[in-house]
Amino acid sequence: MKLAFIGAGRLATNLAPALQTAGCEVVEVWSKTRASAEALAARMGCRASWGRVGDATRDADLYILSIKDTALTDVIGELHDGRERALFAHTAGSLPLSLFAEAGHERGAVFYPMQTFSKERAVDFRQVHFFIEASLPADHDMLHALAALLTADDHIHPCTSAMRRRLHLAAVFACNFVNHCCTLADDILQDGGLDFGVMLPLLDETVAKLHLLPPRQAQTGPAARRDQNVMGMQRAMLADRPDLQQIYTLLSNSIMNNNSHLT
Repeated sequence: MKLAFIGAGRLATNLAPALQTAGCEVVEVWSKTRASAEALAARMGCRASWGRVGDATRDADLYILSIKDTALTDVIGELHDGRERALFAHTAGSLPLSLFAEAGHERGAVFYPMQTFSKERAVDFRQVHFFIEASLPADHDMLHALAALLTADDHIHPCTSAMRRRLHLAAVFACNFVNHCCTLADDILQDGGLDFGVMLPLLDETVAKLHLLPPRQAQTGPAARRDQNVMGMQRAMLADRPDLQQIYTLLSNSIMNNNSHLT
């Protein structure tokens, strides 16, 4: 099977080399910008194209669309001509499968690896869960086989668009918001001349516990204890940052409301 990647961002930079290593043939990388297309294509040893997406290769069996959500509908429409028999699969968490049918493309699919991606760090796909949806049963089976080249069979799940939207929302809370809270923690530490590295063992243990306990049961801290003295002192420490003070109060109240079993 010949693969083309439409997009050369963080997800494609991880997924394309992983599939190539697993034995897939990547024939081209397209990106809106020449530098991004050439950088990933050079790693892959394949062609690069950029600019107008309609000029991308027509010589692929599967087009993996890993681009901004806001551009996806237009890109599907521009790619359709001359590639009517190819399979298109997007990797977005919150966009529906129906985008392909709305653009007149019969073979549409979703190939969603639920993970956080960065260009600076290679992801171990053996630990990644894939969520798959396809217009045609045969295409679903083919994408299942593709995912099985990278991860265990019990990490591959059929998933409707509604289910995937819920997964993506949960991931925003579990990953994106948690990382932002770490950014805020880093700011607090830097104001006191402390290094964020001292938090890493705490974060490692927090995640390790979640492999054994439900999140609600693993909750600790002053809000879980309903320790009003400590919470009052910490809110006072944030008097010069009303935005952080508001976040602290909202999260503390949420913890108390969701952990009544701890009292």
